Amino acid sequence: MTNSVIVNKSFNFALDIIRTYHFIRCKKREFILSKQLLRAGTSIRANVREDFGGEFRKDFGHKMNIALKEANETEYWIELLIASSYLEDEVANEMLNKCKELCKILNSIVRKVRETQEVQDA
Repeated sequence: MTNSVIVNKSFNFALDIIRTYHFIRCKKREFILSKQLLRAGTSIRANVREDFGGEFRKDFGHKMNIALKEANETEYWIELLIASSYLEDEVANEMLNKCKELCKILNSIVRKVRETQEVQDA
């Protein structure tokens, strides 16, 4: 797989999500919100990985857009876990910042793919 910023950051973020999920389930005994966080947070990387095997540029844009939606959803779950005191401030803020960074990167990729497709379609 190609060595890119989004590939590396989304993989490392998925690992952080898994660790956080286990912490919330084991230490805080919370099962619903943590499962949502796990699903959305690891899905970002899954869509990025699936896309790098894509055959067409439109597939790339579509998968990156799905990854962006999952990143936005993950940001929501982190914010909810912070507000409900399931995540401690230092850990939570670090995760939230990483998630926002992924959102920015993915948003940039999606925007660039759309612009490229518009030029090609013209």
